[in-house]
Amino acid sequence: MSTRDDQDRIELLQGTLDLLILRTLLLGPAHGHAIAKAIERNSEDVLQVEQGSLYPALHRLIRRGWISAVEGTSENNRRAKFYKLTANGRRRLTVETTKWDKLARAIGGILRPAGQEGKL
Repeated sequence: MSTRDDQDRIELLQGTLDLLILRTLLLGPAHGHAIAKAIERNSEDVLQVEQGSLYPALHRLIRRGWISAVEGTSENNRRAKFYKLTANGRRRLTVETTKWDKLARAIGGILRPAGQEGKL
């Protein structure tokens, strides 16, 4: 996963793409291209999901039992795999979201200590 401009590229923490996929599938089953586009759209096009990152992540999530896949037909009448969040995946999404929130608060506390907002 990368940002639009290589110059402004943001490296994501390991596991972040997995979390974003799980969250996207919370809305319902989707094929790979739709998952990537949803992440891009919901990040206001800051995050660009490359196929070379997306499909290995989807396979990893299937192996872990957090998502499942079934064959189907996409909106443009092509064969596609549709990915769906499993019950284990829902539980894992809750765990990972809690961990992400804790990490974000910790980093925020370092970057913006109380009483020093706006000072670098």
